[in-house]
Amino acid sequence: MNKPIIICVDDERAVLSRLQLELLEALGDEYLIETAEGGEEALALFKELQKNNYEIPLIISSSALPGMPGDELLKHIHALSPKTFKIMLANQTNTEAVINALNHANLYRHILKPWESGELILTVYEAIKSYFKDQLLEEQNKALQEMNGTLQEHTQALSQTLNHLKATQQELIQSEKMVTLGQLVAGVTHELNTPLAAIRASVGNIANFLDQTLEQLPTFFNVLCSDYQQYISTLVKKSIQQKTLLTSKEKRQLRKALVPQLEKHAILDAATIADTLVEMGIYDSIENFLPLLKHPESQNILETAYTLASLQRNAQTITLASERATKVMLALKSFAHYDQTGKKMQANLIDGIETVLILYHNQLKHGVEVIKNYAQLPPVTCYPDELNQVWTNIVHNALQAMNNKGTLKIDVAMPKDNQVLISFTDSGPGIPNEIKPKIFEPFFTTKPTGEGSGLGLDIVKKIIDKHDGKITVTSKPGKTTFNVYLPIN
Repeated sequence: MNKPIIICVDDERAVLSRLQLELLEALGDEYLIETAEGGEEALALFKELQKNNYEIPLIISSSALPGMPGDELLKHIHALSPKTFKIMLANQTNTEAVINALNHANLYRHILKPWESGELILTVYEAIKSYFKDQLLEEQNKALQEMNGTLQEHTQALSQTLNHLKATQQELIQSEKMVTLGQLVAGVTHELNTPLAAIRASVGNIANFLDQTLEQLPTFFNVLCSDYQQYISTLVKKSIQQKTLLTSKEKRQLRKALVPQLEKHAILDAATIADTLVEMGIYDSIENFLPLLKHPESQNILETAYTLASLQRNAQTITLASERATKVMLALKSFAHYDQTGKKMQANLIDGIETVLILYHNQLKHGVEVIKNYAQLPPVTCYPDELNQVWTNIVHNALQAMNNKGTLKIDVAMPKDNQVLISFTDSGPGIPNEIKPKIFEPFFTTKPTGEGSGLGLDIVKKIIDKHDGKITVTSKPGKTTFNVYLPIN
């Protein structure tokens, strides 16, 4: 490895010898000292050394040189190597050269001739120290730039990976949602078939009534005086208002009690009349209808009144059944919805929970008591579609834990001004302590092979983390609670 070189330039050999001697004594053999007796010679020497890859930290030049003056030499040196430090030896009268070198050659120092050895050596030390310090900084800056470039590449790669992970997470959430929908299909189909069957039956009853009775109604009402028509109207209204559903046993008991009352008032064919009245839901205060019941056509009158009341009840059944079917369809549509914008929006969390409960109604109604304690909440800024997946997974796990028999309690509260707490508590057997720390890990499942992916609670936690929220679980036999904490904004 070549040693660094210091170049000394002066037109007097005695001066050059003194400079060379003092520098060698001060710097030892760490540096080579080269000399030149003129500007052109010094410039040629500098170029040759530079060509041979020598490091030249310092040049010391006299201001007064034959041919090319010292300030001009230093300007050329500066153009070739801006980082090389320049010291000028000048007479007191040669201030113009010093100023020119300061302005155009980045002169480091100028020392008056004749110089003090101590001053010269100290200046040389400082110049060399600054040179290598600057060189080190330059190398470090270059290394930092390279590192920065590498970091930018890594950052870009990480950003792409993060975007890919986000996209993958969204696909996982949507995939899990589709799996859940698949599991709910049978129940949702039943929830839709039940009201549709009720509608079909009611429409059939109405059609039969219209076919059998409609043409007879004008004649029927013409043979009755206005007083009897009023009795029929009251009878029909009372029958429609009766909402209690009776078992066969209760109907038998009511008929048995009603027959003696009718016979007491000399009502003919009391057993048949009692049968019709009980079917209409009229089994008390029959005294109000005695004039109608004593009419010679009482049985026909009751049958027609029963048919009219049934017509109205069938219409009510159609209305309720269609509302139920609409509610299920809206819940299904809300659950299956996938927000393409990827932006948070304000939503009612309770509406989302209710949507999930509607979809699970078929599983809940056969043995699960749902207890709801809902506090009034402000709209929460969130990803509502993703939170619906959270409620779905928690409810689904609770039902499986209870084998669809037990109690599911849902509490919604605001323990802090800026936070919402949603708690789901089931009466299942609980989560064993040894597996509790693992339940949020991906692919961990206690279900038999083929029944669970082990991604449900992992996805739940990722969604909650995405909302800057928190999910905790406490469990003991008979009581497992998942607590979801979410910021309102």
